[in-house]
Amino acid sequence: MGLFDFFKKKPAAPKVVVEVLYPQTWENGEAPVEPTVLAAEVLQPTPGEAVEIQVPSHIVAEDVAPVAEVVETVETETETETETETETAVTSETNLDEGLTKTRKTWSERWNAFMANFRSVDEDFFEELEETLIGADVGAQTALQLTDELRNEVKLQNAKSKADISRVIIDKLVEHYRSQGVNEDASMHFAPEGPTVILFVGVNGVGKTTTIGKMSARYKAEGKQVVLAAADTFRAGATQQLQAWGERNGIPVVAGAANADPASVVYDGVKTAIETNADILFVDTAGRLQNNVNLMQELAKMKRIITRELPNEPQEVLLALDATTGQNALQQARLFKDSTDVTGIVLTKLDGTAKGGIILPIRNELHLPVKWVGLGEQVGDLQPFDADDFAKSLFGSLLIGDDK
Repeated sequence: MGLFDFFKKKPAAPKVVVEVLYPQTWENGEAPVEPTVLAAEVLQPTPGEAVEIQVPSHIVAEDVAPVAEVVETVETETETETETETETAVTSETNLDEGLTKTRKTWSERWNAFMANFRSVDEDFFEELEETLIGADVGAQTALQLTDELRNEVKLQNAKSKADISRVIIDKLVEHYRSQGVNEDASMHFAPEGPTVILFVGVNGVGKTTTIGKMSARYKAEGKQVVLAAADTFRAGATQQLQAWGERNGIPVVAGAANADPASVVYDGVKTAIETNADILFVDTAGRLQNNVNLMQELAKMKRIITRELPNEPQEVLLALDATTGQNALQQARLFKDSTDVTGIVLTKLDGTAKGGIILPIRNELHLPVKWVGLGEQVGDLQPFDADDFAKSLFGSLLIGDDK
């Protein structure tokens, strides 16, 4: 066989999904540098046997969006959601104290190290305090605000000893956590009649689909009739994952073909919820939303379809954030809040991180209520967020004069 005979061999006929006709032949096994596409034919897979369609990145046609438009977004530690919970018992809940063990340990270590260097209450003291707060993932803006408040509080109470200083600061931090919840609406809203639509948004890997599975199981256990809509048609395995949750919990799932129009799945989901007199419709959405204009427009399109059929919906747009990503989660919250009507936060994987302090800047800077927290792998480990209980559990043994 000659050196170039290999390139002259015709490749074995694959299971063709996209056929592209070029105006010139390939040479040396390479495509033309700037090919002009004459036609691109997409062969639809047989229903129930969907295959992933891979379009070459150099193909540009009117009906095929350029790959370059799919902008890389802020990614979390994992691209796909890997939770594999099999239990559905809502009663097997992880205690909040247990779920916050890592975060509380980090707070204690940082605080003890900070107080070990205590000499006097001067400007250096407050600068170190600000750095300690930033290191505990409360965010620069929140840390600066807290430091200013603590500076005034220490002077007001004339605290000078280490014990007095510690008491004033910890009490102020607890008060700050609690005060954020005074006018905060962390409750879930439901439609007075007809199905309630709960739309989930968030980047890939934060546990969005898994959270839907847990929450739907919770509401079904309360006697609600639930329907799931798998509108994340872009991520491989997203539909199958939601369908697995549906089978596990005995909840119907509305799904479409791979790479189907997400809005069409939402439409079918809304119709199904109405026709079956469902109480709640959970909608899973694509994960690459906050930077990609096309996908943000797709999310807006889904909301228009929902409101056209159910004028007062969606009642909730919940943003799922991975607590293990710390400040990255705060940035995601900013971006989604600017682009969508987020009504609340679901903070997942709180039990697996030392960065639980991120709750404070999310509530303080963005004024978004944290409605749910994930404290473990079981269905019952998804729990409603309570600012008072969270503050007590977070500071633990550091609390002075508390009845905990």
